[in-house]
Amino acid sequence: MIDIAHHLQAIRREVQRREDDGGTETVAVVLRRSYRADAADVWSAITEPDRIRRWFTPLTGDLRVGGSFQLENHSTGDILACEPPKLLRVTLGGPESVVEVRLSAVGEETLLTLEHRVPLAMAGSGAGAFYVGPGWDGALLALALYADGIVAADPVAAANTPEAQQFGASSVDAWQSVVEASGTADQEAIAAGREVALAQFSPDLVS
Repeated sequence: MIDIAHHLQAIRREVQRREDDGGTETVAVVLRRSYRADAADVWSAITEPDRIRRWFTPLTGDLRVGGSFQLENHSTGDILACEPPKLLRVTLGGPESVVEVRLSAVGEETLLTLEHRVPLAMAGSGAGAFYVGPGWDGALLALALYADGIVAADPVAAANTPEAQQFGASSVDAWQSVVEASGTADQEAIAAGREVALAQFSPDLVS
């Protein structure tokens, strides 16, 4: 059984609207979670194909800076920066969708900070967080279970179980609170984003 409340509370979430260095307005979701492992081990788990497939999905490609990758049944991307074991920056699904992961030691744990940003024109508003935030929550959950030695025979199937969908629905609630507190979206956009997210991350629970 997954302790849904514990894993939801273990993630700190933010939605930010800001300008990048070129003056383009962007929307970013930021997630932080600590793991009981050193940075080298967490880095290995999120970058090595033989380990990624055990908790997420198969990864293939030219895995070097300037190379591209494919997540099976998911997205393609380009590797923009790779500084083991502290920084990974990639595009995901398109050149304007940038994901950055940073690892830092905090005592005996490793803090993972994940930022996913896109232009405001693509996100529409801070409600764009609904389209990616719950998915990243699920990934950080899967990584935590893997770090604790809980390995699913089929991670993709495990992400669609009733228990995982309940986690997804609760994650949508958490992101709604964050978006509302950020002041980056109106209630109409929030309601629309919530509806889409529930259909995507907890389809069997939507009446």
